[in-house]
Amino acid sequence: MKRLAIDVRPGDYSVVRLPVDAAVPPGLLDPAGPALVSVTRTPEELSVICPTGREPAGGTVEHGWRLMSVRGPLEFTLTGVISALASELAAAGVALFSLSTFDTDHILVPAAELGRAVTAFRDAGHEVGPLD
Repeated sequence: MKRLAIDVRPGDYSVVRLPVDAAVPPGLLDPAGPALVSVTRTPEELSVICPTGREPAGGTVEHGWRLMSVRGPLEFTLTGVISALASELAAAGVALFSLSTFDTDHILVPAAELGRAVTAFRDAGHEVGPLD
């Protein structure tokens, strides 16, 4: 895997599971600064990733995640990015939640494990920053 530049995004994030028939909460996708918000619907759930404090009501919430984003845009032909990052975190004993967008890949790690994640990525040769 080539060396990647990974940015640690400020603030805590939450992952929310809403019922499958839930509507996308109003205002959730309104621009609110440089924060990531992701909404994914499957046949089983409506899943939301958002900054802590913006969680929609009525769901199961997992707090305490930190967001790390691969600096992009990445070529669609680039393979193995998530696999490499997941392997590096697994070797360090750090859980992850991943998602991809058109331009790049994102990893959420438990806030308590952010330091270990940063160390694992730096030890693998990636550039990581900035840290808040």
